[in-house]
Amino acid sequence: MTAPTPVPVSVSAPVPATDFASLFAEVKEATGRFGHREHVHLTWLAVRRLGVPAAADLIGDGIRGITLRAGVPEKFHATLTRAWVELVGRHAAGPDADDFARFLDRHPQLLDKELPARFYRPETLDSPRARAGWVEPDLAPFRTVSR
Repeated sequence: MTAPTPVPVSVSAPVPATDFASLFAEVKEATGRFGHREHVHLTWLAVRRLGVPAAADLIGDGIRGITLRAGVPEKFHATLTRAWVELVGRHAAGPDADDFARFLDRHPQLLDKELPARFYRPETLDSPRARAGWVEPDLAPFRTVSR
């Protein structure tokens, strides 16, 4: 009996980054800025590489860390952060989701900063509870979000 032939392993293909700092740098390097579109891009990368639950933790911890280091921890909003991961995640598994530009062409509503307001009452999002932790939508459940 002969030993099985080992499968060659490619060392030339880089492993995609899955830590917050690397994802952040990857997105910022592409545009030189970090606005809403870049937040969506960061979230899309995390969801595509890690899945929604792990992306929610990674993005939440990363943004919370940024606000703490900047001395403005009150700017972190746990519900809005996770809501964006959930919203991007609803679309990131589709056939058009393998390229970020194509993904946004198909889902331009994700560029609307006010999108979470379709799912939450203002007083819910303004509450200390929503800032500190996850609160489920109270106007409509998250589903695939139409234009």
